[in-house]
Amino acid sequence: MTPAAKRLSVVAAALGPKRTREELLPFLSDGVDDDDEVLGAIATSLRDLVPHVGGRNHLSSLLHPLELLLAVEENVVRERAAESAIAVGEQMYDEDYRAEFVGMISRLATKEWFTARISACGLIHVAFPRMSSSSSSSGGDGGMRMAHLAHFANLCRDDAPMVRRIASRNLGPLLHTVVVTIGPSCLDEGGAVSAILLDLYESLAGGDQPDSVRLHTTQNCVHLGQAITLMKERVLSSSSLSSSSSSLSGGLGDGVLGEEGENTLVRINAIVKRILPLIVATIDDRSWRVRWTAASKFASVVHAFSKLDGSMDALVPAYEKLLQDPEAEVRTAATFNFSEVAKTGAMVCPAGWAGGGGFDVGPADPSSRRIPVALRLVKRVVQLTEDDSENVRAALAMVATDLAPVLGRDATITHLLPPMLLLLRDSNSEVRLNIISSLSLLNEVIGAELLTQSLLPAILDLADDGKWRIRLAVIERIPLLAKQLGKEFFTDRLLSLCVGWLGDDISSIREAAAADLKELTALLGSEWAVQNLLPRVKQMMEHQSYLRRMNAVRALSLMATAMDAHTAQWEILPILLEMHCDPVPNVRFNVAKGLGMIGPLFQSSYEGQILPILTLMMDDPDRDVRYFATQASDSLRAFFGTSNKS
Repeated sequence: MTPAAKRLSVVAAALGPKRTREELLPFLSDGVDDDDEVLGAIATSLRDLVPHVGGRNHLSSLLHPLELLLAVEENVVRERAAESAIAVGEQMYDEDYRAEFVGMISRLATKEWFTARISACGLIHVAFPRMSSSSSSSGGDGGMRMAHLAHFANLCRDDAPMVRRIASRNLGPLLHTVVVTIGPSCLDEGGAVSAILLDLYESLAGGDQPDSVRLHTTQNCVHLGQAITLMKERVLSSSSLSSSSSSLSGGLGDGVLGEEGENTLVRINAIVKRILPLIVATIDDRSWRVRWTAASKFASVVHAFSKLDGSMDALVPAYEKLLQDPEAEVRTAATFNFSEVAKTGAMVCPAGWAGGGGFDVGPADPSSRRIPVALRLVKRVVQLTEDDSENVRAALAMVATDLAPVLGRDATITHLLPPMLLLLRDSNSEVRLNIISSLSLLNEVIGAELLTQSLLPAILDLADDGKWRIRLAVIERIPLLAKQLGKEFFTDRLLSLCVGWLGDDISSIREAAAADLKELTALLGSEWAVQNLLPRVKQMMEHQSYLRRMNAVRALSLMATAMDAHTAQWEILPILLEMHCDPVPNVRFNVAKGLGMIGPLFQSSYEGQILPILTLMMDDPDRDVRYFATQASDSLRAFFGTSNKS
């Protein structure tokens, strides 16, 4: 049944438009009690019937089965039906859309069964821009639009918590759509935002609502902040255009907003002053899930409100409170947003200033002593480095160095460097690893000299960490450290560590160490590799452990691919050829694999040196050695044969 439901377009093409409308669609409408999987397939396939119902004049015939599917109990079916309904509605004529699609939403919003009302919550904001605005009412809103805003208000006050939860989820998108569609008039005293939607914000954020409803308060406020910021930018932009026009026509061109523009800004400030307490209230919510949601989305909140006068003086203290939340999960989520909040560049009151943290919204007093938000927040880093939770400290280690470019060199050295050095000595290896992984920005701002003294002990500790994944992560960052710390410091202090990893007990560590030597050769040059790496690797060739000799062979093969051909031919190739007679087969077949890898670099040595050795190895007593020698020989014959022909 499900495969057939997925191919409704094929059935419709065979039936033709008329029979599709009169037979297929009524048949589908009668089968809404079918299995959920079948209903989901039907809901998805109905949008594919748009070309098969006889043109745009008949698209409304698809809405009847979709309306039934929008009221079923299974959430997945309703979501697919909503997607199909939106897709169908986009292609309908405006008149049909208002009559049929909007009418369907009205019926869903007032149905007795709660699942239909849930579907209506997600469709109202989609249909709002195309709703009729012909019959005007207060605030310039159309009668149809106001009617559906009333429907949405009823859904937000629905007796079923499930309906209120979905209504709360869609409140933010609806407000954004209303502001964009209607314009400044929606902010009037009797407009849609001021008279209806802000009341819903306060109602759904109230303490009497379930956690599942209050969870959406933060995201709703993000949508509101974005919408209000957009409206403010439009007002200022129109003022700028008016000023330019006045200047061109010989006027004063003073950029005055005008009475309407000033009134709009006053209303915007009033709305911001009304909504900020809702955001701050989530910080003190009794549910840690609500506080966690606020913490995880706080960077979005700050970016949405950063251009609205006075908002940051209320939001930054609230964010600092999240950083001190009793729950470690909340503090961790807030810490992950640390750098994004600091990057807003807003000017805020210093911590402890009597005027900070209130809801007095308006232009900042230029005479007051204000500082960048990054400079205020950086003073919280020391407290976070002493947090009891390892997850909080690990999160801080990942993001704190992002503050360095924002603060500048002097403030970074004064305020950020000391706590970063504390994190480098943290008892938890993951914290130390995270801070080492994110040192590039810090290094670019203050230079490597101030870091090396404390960086080296942390690297050495992590290099010997009992968890092999930690050691692997350190190895993967060695080339970056070599680039940051410079050739001389790296050679003196870390080179022996890199070569030593070739003898690690874990295979993945040994392979990563060999790959590291290749990257270091490419980064620091062939001459450096010959002088510093090659003697140490040659010593490993004489080690009694075959594992070390085998990994030395791998490392040499990889290093050769990063060298210039002349240096590799004179320095690496003879060593590899000499190892073909090692007593352990594992070493010998790695020699064969290495010759196959680097052979294409040495055309002049192929017939005289490489081919004879591979020929000897093809008669080796060990079958693995014979196999890899034959494979290498065949690949090189094919390569040089092709090269000679070309």
